[in-house]
Amino acid sequence: MATLRDIRRKITSVKKTQQITKAMKMVAAAKLRRAQARITQIRPYAETLSAMLSNVASKVDHSLNKFLQERPVKNVAVIVVAADRGLCGSFNANVIRHAKNEIDKLVDEGKTVTLVTAGKKAFEFFSKRDYAIDHKLSGFFNHLAFEHALDISQYVQSQFVNGAYDQIVLIYTKAESAVKQHIMVEQLLPIKPQELDEEQGSFEYIFEPGPGVILDKLCPKSVNIRVWQAMAESYYGEEGARMMAMDNATENAQEMINNLTLHYNKARQAAITKEINEIVGGAEALK
Repeated sequence: MATLRDIRRKITSVKKTQQITKAMKMVAAAKLRRAQARITQIRPYAETLSAMLSNVASKVDHSLNKFLQERPVKNVAVIVVAADRGLCGSFNANVIRHAKNEIDKLVDEGKTVTLVTAGKKAFEFFSKRDYAIDHKLSGFFNHLAFEHALDISQYVQSQFVNGAYDQIVLIYTKAESAVKQHIMVEQLLPIKPQELDEEQGSFEYIFEPGPGVILDKLCPKSVNIRVWQAMAESYYGEEGARMMAMDNATENAQEMINNLTLHYNKARQAAITKEINEIVGGAEALK
């Protein structure tokens, strides 16, 4: 049975852990606000760029640009965006599980799959299981910048144009809020222009200097922005998941402290009662 000293030590230990989880929650909340401000800026730009590309692509022959050309798919690159750190609940496990399922499906279809990982956790998981990893980027989410997206985006673009990849799939976490997230599995290349509504499709364009030149500018920019958005969305989801995980840990620590305190008080009361009984018993024996 635990002594009063053991229980006091346990309470002190849990309180120190609670202070850490509370501090981590506050840090995650601050990072979450900054990440939210970033994606608030990125989303309208990405949506407008995608609509612009779709409008242009709907008016021209897709053979004008390699990024739009469909071809028989034999080699597929899967970009997996996870986190660099843990302590964020099931965030990493969810995106890795979806990525593994997508990879298994592609392999069952007879396709050769190679990986491009963004985030330490994705690289660690797949490298330990001997998956083919062509390119990796890790240790950057705490100072996330557009250059990190370009690192991956430009690599896969060059591999796609050279014919090393026939298709590129992007898998990441998109957070609608700090508590609501879902995994996105999107085809990055070849680019699939979004469907236009009747009003959008009715526009007539005059291309200067020409549709081919315009697509040569729009297509790489669109791929860059989509990878950048995926990283920004993933980081927002990561910090939201971490904030919730630390909040739950703080509440669990408080519950444990309450239970230990109750246990301590009961044990202390029992010890006092025992001492009183011994004193009374000794006094009776002296009579």
